[in-house]
Amino acid sequence: MTQATARLQPVAWRVLCGIALFKLALHLYTNLFAGYGIFRDELYHLACARHLAAGYVDHPPLSIWILALNRAVLGESVFALRLLPAIFGAATVLVVGLLARRMGGGPFAQGLAASAATVSLIFIGYDVIYSMNALDLLLAALAVYCLLRLIDSGEPRWWVVLGLTLGLGLLNKVGMLWIGLGVFVAVVLGSERRWLATRWPWIGGGIASVVFLPYVMWNASHDWAHLEFIRGAVGGKYSGLDAWDFLSGQFEIQNPVTLPVWLAGLVFLFTPAGRRFRAVGIVFVTAAAVLLINGHSKSEYLASAFAGVFAAGGVAWERWLEPAPRRWLRFALAALIAAGLILVPVVLPVLPVETYVRYASALGVQPSTAEGKELAELPQFYADMFGWEEKAAAVAEVYQALPPEERRVAAIYGENYGRAGAIDYFGPRYGLPPAIGAHNNYWLWGPGAATGEVVIYVGGSEEGPASAFESYERAGVARCDYCMPYEKDIPIWVARGLKQPVDQVWAGIGHYE
Repeated sequence: MTQATARLQPVAWRVLCGIALFKLALHLYTNLFAGYGIFRDELYHLACARHLAAGYVDHPPLSIWILALNRAVLGESVFALRLLPAIFGAATVLVVGLLARRMGGGPFAQGLAASAATVSLIFIGYDVIYSMNALDLLLAALAVYCLLRLIDSGEPRWWVVLGLTLGLGLLNKVGMLWIGLGVFVAVVLGSERRWLATRWPWIGGGIASVVFLPYVMWNASHDWAHLEFIRGAVGGKYSGLDAWDFLSGQFEIQNPVTLPVWLAGLVFLFTPAGRRFRAVGIVFVTAAAVLLINGHSKSEYLASAFAGVFAAGGVAWERWLEPAPRRWLRFALAALIAAGLILVPVVLPVLPVETYVRYASALGVQPSTAEGKELAELPQFYADMFGWEEKAAAVAEVYQALPPEERRVAAIYGENYGRAGAIDYFGPRYGLPPAIGAHNNYWLWGPGAATGEVVIYVGGSEEGPASAFESYERAGVARCDYCMPYEKDIPIWVARGLKQPVDQVWAGIGHYE
């Protein structure tokens, strides 16, 4: 970092803090005064937080452990649930700016990189709801920061910090493995390979492995459930995706206005001017290559690798625009990034539904889903925030209509984890017992106290209760506005007299996807 850049750091720090606080305020405003209802996966994650374990079918445990602590301190309101992702998102923006600083960037480079990360649509979308994704972005950015500190200082202790960061990232989301692989490839191909003759990279790798070990052990004791989940997802809901969807999707999910920043950053890292930081580019390319080879990767899986190329893009543009005749273009570039805010309502639910539909139509944005499901007026991301309390209320009507002796033994079965999660989240206010289900971890949690005498089916076709029970009846329907079409007007069945023992039936109905 040059002496001139160092003198400007107080200015850059104020710029970075201002951008990060803007990002935080955007999410806090939405959570307090706008927004829609609780999201399908948030219902499931809360259910997981009530069943703490070393692992889950579809994700490692770190985000769930954090959620359990957050739930114990702040409760289960939507605002409490979404406070942490808002904070993680602001921190990620701050780290992106600091990455640009580590690459020698001044205030403009840092501000441009942080601004691009702020208007990134996938970054915003990840920070809207509670999941492992907001923390994944932050930990991936911190891993790249550790790599830059290692390159910059040559101090071996950064291997320890890098290993710990990658380990926590893996314990949060298995996709961090591609970032770790990218770091390894970068070390082998770059001047940092000298470290391989020392113990430090192996210590860092060992730390990462030990931190991740609980999830590996959990999988080993559960028939490698996560691998089965991945096979189910790739062969099912993501089977329609291909390499072109993955590549073209980067332009859309990162916000089209950020393309000049991250593409310039990627090019810069492979030019002589960016040679010192080429490891960051190798991390990005390695992660992209692995996901391309997979053939059915969602474009958003690469999101965690973008922090470094956003930062490099800020540095590249700052250098190119340094000559006086070009400096005016800084204002044009800043205006372009600011214009990206126009697309923010596509992923941040700040508009009422009817207003959003008109707004999206005016922009030419069509409802979308990566899962190949039928859509209505809303994209799946928004549609999955509607209809859950209505389901719990409809089930409560059916449950309360049962004779007292049947209510005492009745079990409530959700066809998917969203429906089961809705019963567990809203059920206490309607006097409902906990739900059971066969989808992902709900199946592992077992049938609970269900005897098979009376089961309330939430959703599903008539074939299910007809084949498994002595008698059944359609006792209600759960309706909702704006929800996913397959969640509208779902039947509620009351089935009586399970034909086989509960444990025997349960063993054959689990499904991971």
